Amino acid sequence: MNFVILSGRLSSEPTVRELPSGSVLVSYELTTRVEDAAVSVPLVWFDPAKRPVVVTGDEIRAIGSVRRRFYRAGGVTQSRTEVVVASLAKVGDKRAAVVQARMIANAMGASGPDGLPLP
Repeated sequence: MNFVILSGRLSSEPTVRELPSGSVLVSYELTTRVEDAAVSVPLVWFDPAKRPVVVTGDEIRAIGSVRRRFYRAGGVTQSRTEVVVASLAKVGDKRAAVVQARMIANAMGASGPDGLPLP
């Protein structure tokens, strides 16, 4: 299973790019703590239906999957490991927390009383 939940602070303003395909890519840089050390994690969100209004310093929670992408730059193949976002919200946003809780429950195999995945 490739499922990640990250919580931390935005360390820079989100950037928005339109790709040649017409898709919109929003990039974030999240700083979280691991064993008392600050760790920076790049986040990317393709074609978000509704982008949350977040700024540098906001505490956020992101749910997604880890991906390593390869690309050519300057005639050399390079790679970048990043989290592809499925949901991103400010910590404390109650409506987003409900959606994220359902995503987590579904990823963990939880189901409703009818045996179907939670809505």
